[in-house]
Amino acid sequence: MAIYKNTTELLKVYKGAAELSAVYFGANLIFPIIPDYSIDYLVIGSGAGGGYNKSGGGGAGGFRNGTLIDASGLYNIVIGSGGGGAVSGGSRGISGGNSSFASITSAGGGGGGTYNLYMVGLDGGSGGGGAGGDNPSSRAGGAGNVPSVSPSQGNNGGSGYYLIGGGSGAGGGGASAAGQTATSNNGGAGGNGQSSSISGTLTFYAGGGGGASFQSTAFNSTGGTGGGGNGAGLTNTDGGNGVINTGSGGGGNQARSSGTTTGGNGGSGLVILKMPTVSYTGTTTGSPTVTTDGTDTILTYTGSGTYTA
Repeated sequence: MAIYKNTTELLKVYKGAAELSAVYFGANLIFPIIPDYSIDYLVIGSGAGGGYNKSGGGGAGGFRNGTLIDASGLYNIVIGSGGGGAVSGGSRGISGGNSSFASITSAGGGGGGTYNLYMVGLDGGSGGGGAGGDNPSSRAGGAGNVPSVSPSQGNNGGSGYYLIGGGSGAGGGGASAAGQTATSNNGGAGGNGQSSSISGTLTFYAGGGGGASFQSTAFNSTGGTGGGGNGAGLTNTDGGNGVINTGSGGGGNQARSSGTTTGGNGGSGLVILKMPTVSYTGTTTGSPTVTTDGTDTILTYTGSGTYTA
């Protein structure tokens, strides 16, 4: 591993954290050529907030994974903040923020629609669910996979249900399925999230928030697998929050008296990187959680930072 002249060690040579071995070929000292290493990544955008009153659930943040080939240099990691739930009939749920690693960006989810005023769910990594209302049109869910990437980073929100004096909200889209369309007095379930084993454990992320309607139970519809918030079913009941650092959407809220309840908040985003431990440099900012799985090192970022390969 070291270079010697007779019995005197002169120096050691490293590539990243890997100490290189040299061999003699005749009179020439030869070092092996080691290619820059690859990094597996999972980038989850943040989830959106649920809407207000018979409202749609928030869409999940975009889900993108893959491998960065021949990694080298400084990489920026950005973690999106979860969108807030709507607090009145004058607004939809707030869309989530984008998360990114290098050139890979996962869009935040689209906010859930609000009864009768802004019923259409917003576009995003996954779209927000449309709200119920007595307007027979404009209750569509938001589009997923916005902006367009291949393969798709998310799915559409469902459509709200039309009913004079009432209606129900639809589920927000999730990473692996669209949000469920609402029916008569039942909010649509949030679209299911997508699983990944990059952390060393099979885990689901990016579930859509459930839609709300007036029922006799506290939560009328379920959020999607991966942390989506449940939709409310009782008067003056908040929507369920999306789980933090899963990119999941918040559930829609149910309100018949003003100013007392909110849609559920969307869950913040996440970035996970995995690389061979022999190549891991240890040069990071942002305090990622560092773990190992077999011969690999895993960096989990719940806040923005950097990694230098």
